[in-house]
Amino acid sequence: MNQKKFSNWLKCILAVVGLCGLILYCAVMPIYGNHLRTLYPEFANRFLPWLVFLWISGVPCFITLVFAWKIVVNIGNDWSFSYENARLLQWISHLAAGDAIFFFVGNILLLLLNMSHPSVVLASLAVVFVGIAIAVGSAALSYLVRKAAVLQEQSDLTI
Repeated sequence: MNQKKFSNWLKCILAVVGLCGLILYCAVMPIYGNHLRTLYPEFANRFLPWLVFLWISGVPCFITLVFAWKIVVNIGNDWSFSYENARLLQWISHLAAGDAIFFFVGNILLLLLNMSHPSVVLASLAVVFVGIAIAVGSAALSYLVRKAAVLQEQSDLTI
């Protein structure tokens, strides 16, 4: 598989992930929240704060998809090991770590405001763990891509 074909496959995957995210955030969450609000009217006052909280936590995910798209374009142009890709991976790392921290603090805050349940906070720790794992993985990839870019630059100068 050549660079262009690989890049096109990755673009298709990113487009599908982005579409699934839009469906989840724009349709599934509000519909399911409204359904829960009708089933449990005593919790109706929690619907809007939780929906806004989840929407805000989704913003870094979509920004990450934009950065990933730029990386895939660079891969298609045969610039896999570039300083720009290393910088974009570093940004993805920061976004994932920030989103994980925001998600954890937001869940604790909603718990303290009596708009959540301790079991929800415990379950959200899985999301926080995934966010931290993505942050660590993309930071490591950023470091490796930067090192590979340096090596590639040195080898280009020796020819």
